[in-house]
Amino acid sequence: MDKREWFKSAKFGMMIHWGLYSLPAGEWKGARMPYIGEWVQQYFRIPNAEYHALAPAFNPILFNADEWVQLAVDAGMKYMVITSKHHDGFAMYHSKVSKLNIVDATPFKRDVIGELAEACRKHGIKFGLYYSQDLDWSEPNGGGYTRGKTWGRGSAGWTNDWDFPDNENKNYTQCYEAKIKPQVKEILTQYGDLCLIWFDTPTTLSLEQSKELADMVHKYQPNCLVNSRIGNGMGDYRSMGDNEIPDETMPEGLFESACTINDTWGYKSFDNNWKSADRIIELKEHLNARGLNYLLNVGPDYLGRIPAPSVEVLRQVGQRLS
Repeated sequence: MDKREWFKSAKFGMMIHWGLYSLPAGEWKGARMPYIGEWVQQYFRIPNAEYHALAPAFNPILFNADEWVQLAVDAGMKYMVITSKHHDGFAMYHSKVSKLNIVDATPFKRDVIGELAEACRKHGIKFGLYYSQDLDWSEPNGGGYTRGKTWGRGSAGWTNDWDFPDNENKNYTQCYEAKIKPQVKEILTQYGDLCLIWFDTPTTLSLEQSKELADMVHKYQPNCLVNSRIGNGMGDYRSMGDNEIPDETMPEGLFESACTINDTWGYKSFDNNWKSADRIIELKEHLNARGLNYLLNVGPDYLGRIPAPSVEVLRQVGQRLS
């Protein structure tokens, strides 16, 4: 079965947003954020010096790759996609490009991406990686500075303009060459076969840069798909908008809708708006019938636990689908 046939047949996957942002869990200095937890640094405009100081406290001693993958298998999922690096710039694998990673910067000192890749092979499901190729708030030339403001308290932008306010003189190409491109090569060459690379928020990179990244994926991982959020019209399949549930049947091609199990991607301690098993099955059937895969996200906490309500509902989903 080739990669396109596999993707069409997979239909249901697990997405995982996990990183330093699971420690503040949607709160900072007594204030709670109303938005998605993995954007906590941007929402509260936390300086890198303070945010990176969370790393010595990040010690997810309850993380168990086999348990996570077994949960996905039990739920009837056929592939797993986890954040190797999100917009905060912190890598969840052992990167030689930047010491801002889980092995070098935390007391945990384990490469969770490698452990999950091995567990997926062991349990017989495919493994893919999310990588934020444009936004990187740890970098003075991280992307997003051409896009203007987002949501928030009137001043929030896509780029880190609290540590690095001179947007007019930022040069994303410097970040791309020094960090993005070499890290993408790392994730493509260190973890065995990957089913897909899930890029995100293309705001700054050029057509040539999108093409170069896509070519890298296909060079090092010939059986790996690239999603459309690589930007500039590139990609092997289309990622719909976050939590987008189309009513129309998709045309020929490959499509996927990534959705949350509550109202956040990264862990928020006070977000308890969990979808029921009935609702998840309803959404899966709706999307699959219209030609889309359903990529359902969970957000583990700072100790490495997938929240118990997520575990319970996914087990119920698996029982009803079996």
